[in-house]
Amino acid sequence: MIEELDLLKKDWKKSESSFQQITEVDIYKMIHKKSSSIVKWILIISILEVLLWTSVNVVFNTDDYLRQMHGEYLINYLKALTIFNYVVIAIFIYFFYINYRNISATNSTKQLMKDILKTRKTVKYYVWYNLGMIVLSSIAGFILAFSINPKMSQITHNMKAMVITICILAVFLIVFVGVFWLFYYLIYGTLLRKLFKNYNELKKIDL
Repeated sequence: MIEELDLLKKDWKKSESSFQQITEVDIYKMIHKKSSSIVKWILIISILEVLLWTSVNVVFNTDDYLRQMHGEYLINYLKALTIFNYVVIAIFIYFFYINYRNISATNSTKQLMKDILKTRKTVKYYVWYNLGMIVLSSIAGFILAFSINPKMSQITHNMKAMVITICILAVFLIVFVGVFWLFYYLIYGTLLRKLFKNYNELKKIDL
């Protein structure tokens, strides 16, 4: 009787182990699918963002303004900066695509975890690059306004007006960058948090 009970316990443990393995496989498939979907949305949103900025640049063309202010010599510099920015963004989108393709194709828990961390790092670099470009572009725009706009250049001769103008522009810059930071936090931040949650679930499986 005791021997029969021992055999039953062993069979029960074996069956429990097999159920655990099946459950882990199902969990992995679910996490794999969710992670692939999240990275796909990151890729789609980044492309839509580029299309949006391209539309804005087409509608608000600065070339005519620069010609009116006799700043034609700056047009080529701004075009070069725009091309550089598009090249960098295109590289980031390419990496997003590679990350999506790798995550979709992987069959290993460890590799999926590595790909998730790599994707999170790429997105963070992308966000910081965009915020940095927004800050630099805004500062460059303020400097151009002071240097080529006669109305703005008159302010430089009045110290009080100069200080007030700089303070107003600084507040505007902080609010402007803050709005974009909030946008990136809500969109990309939400996706990254979901992705990191998947990573933590995979860690439990991989133990």
